[in-house]
Amino acid sequence: MRRLRIAGRIFALLLACMPACAQKTQWVGTWATAPMRDDSGRHFTGETLRQIVRISVGGSEMRFRISNLFGDQPLRVEDAHVALRGSGASVVAGSDKPMSFHGRSSVVIAPGAEVESDPVSFAAPALSQLAISFYLPAQAGAATFHPAAHGTNYIASGDVGGAADLREARESGSYYFLSNVDVRGRDVSGAVVTLGASITEGYAASDNTNRRWPDMLAERLATAGLKIGVLNEGISGNRLLVEGAGQNAEERFERDVLSQPGVRWVIFSDDPINDLGSTRPAPNAELLIAATRRIIAKAHEKHMLFFCSTLTPYEGANYWRPQDEQVREAFNAFVRSRDSGCDGVVDQDLATHDPEHPGRFLPVYDSGDHLHPNDAGHKAIADAIDLALFHATAKSGTGR
Repeated sequence: MRRLRIAGRIFALLLACMPACAQKTQWVGTWATAPMRDDSGRHFTGETLRQIVRISVGGSEMRFRISNLFGDQPLRVEDAHVALRGSGASVVAGSDKPMSFHGRSSVVIAPGAEVESDPVSFAAPALSQLAISFYLPAQAGAATFHPAAHGTNYIASGDVGGAADLREARESGSYYFLSNVDVRGRDVSGAVVTLGASITEGYAASDNTNRRWPDMLAERLATAGLKIGVLNEGISGNRLLVEGAGQNAEERFERDVLSQPGVRWVIFSDDPINDLGSTRPAPNAELLIAATRRIIAKAHEKHMLFFCSTLTPYEGANYWRPQDEQVREAFNAFVRSRDSGCDGVVDQDLATHDPEHPGRFLPVYDSGDHLHPNDAGHKAIADAIDLALFHATAKSGTGR
């Protein structure tokens, strides 16, 4: 029955994408991060941000989204550039390209708004590292940011966006204002969004190494010749039902999943673990399942395939309780059931638990806090994703 259901979803997706497929030049996300409001009081004035991203799929053109979604005043951006990253804060000589916005070298973004750059002719292969720089001449106000980049970015005084190196730059571990990179190319198939919490975002994976499971999924797809973007929309502490670390997954689903360009697949991961661990009273399995069914239905309305993940074990973590283990097991049973509505299953639990103690991580995959996988655990999760889930629909391009 599940194969018939997946076949039906694939047929609907193919019908929906036929007009776009004919053009073969639609925008597809290659990198993204989930925007949040920075309440730290940090303001930028007269500074250049140089932020490093590793794209998942390449293309012949790129565009970049700068977000003032959570800002409290207009954001002025000038002298924006993209280049291939060299090392540290330097760029590869001769690779720099300026960006424009509606034909101009500067743009003012209203509070609550986002702006996409004009297309930039910039060919880069899959898994390339880019340096994206822009100058903030006036006080920027409250920042729209993502707190955990799991890599090093750079902040320099003055207008130095086009400089080959930022020798006196300060280091930052967050992304500011930059939320998306999209590519366009005739052979790009689409994008998959990985929606989740700290395990998806990459907490406890080694920084500056691209060892998070969405990063390694991107590597597997590229090695297999599948030109599919991977968009990491994980937020540490995020929950499915309750707002806290950002809007809950159901509330942000429209922005962080459905509105992303070229998305054809969704992998829903670890948010419910935080509902169980950090919400009191903790929800029962029925509440988690009902919310998951709602976002599955939203994805299906947009002809996207929705892949459900089982919840990884976390016995021994500081917020684990025996009664919550029963809910985790019930949720996992739902994910694995024939009538879940999921178009595929990523069995993160099976990939990472200790067979002798199923409520715990296999020690070789445990970062030490009994909640988050280490690099080896992230690899086990990435390896548990059956690439056949993507093969059937990856032959035809789509996008928005």
